[in-house]
Amino acid sequence: MEDEHVLVDDLEEYLGPEALITTSRSYYGVFDDHDGKNAAQFVKEKLLNYIVSDVAFPISVEEAVQHAYLETDAAFANACSLNNALSSGTTAITVLILAREIFVANVGDCRAVLCRRGKVIEMSRDHKPHVERSRIEALGGYIYDGYLNGYLSVARAFENWHIEGLKGVNCPLIAEPEVRWVVRIPDDEFMIIGCDGFWDVFTNESAVAFAQKRL
Repeated sequence: MEDEHVLVDDLEEYLGPEALITTSRSYYGVFDDHDGKNAAQFVKEKLLNYIVSDVAFPISVEEAVQHAYLETDAAFANACSLNNALSSGTTAITVLILAREIFVANVGDCRAVLCRRGKVIEMSRDHKPHVERSRIEALGGYIYDGYLNGYLSVARAFENWHIEGLKGVNCPLIAEPEVRWVVRIPDDEFMIIGCDGFWDVFTNESAVAFAQKRL
């Protein structure tokens, strides 16, 4: 595995003045690849630009993020059509922190939790195949031993266009993100984001408790 992450504490400094970022904004992401590192690298490098360049940004951040995930997925599909060696897949979770809100978007089983007043707030939902069984089966897919079409352990992910029957029009694997947001308050302490390997070891509560003892 060649998982990727991105840390952007100041979007204006990162993107430059042409991005028209007028208030404090930060962006963070984790990208957990499978079948190669190319998808994770591509999404890491491209997704943010698709978000901030979307016509809906920054008026409707949720809409801009939705568009950006799908546009990034389509862009990588096009890149793979030109170079099949790039074919791979990745789950992703991204956090966009604005002056007054926090937006979390994910596809797959990377996860984010917010610690507020010492309590855990779940900011994402794991997209496991059994959770989306109805949608998967309606599109002709199936779940075998917990795996989508007997192959993937997630119901949503970027790319994977090389796997026949998983990706494309009316196919069960999608890159449509689930977006959750909260209004920021002074009692927000920290957020933890990580891939499934981290959350296989920690529960939400134990991860927050672990961090609290060390901050």
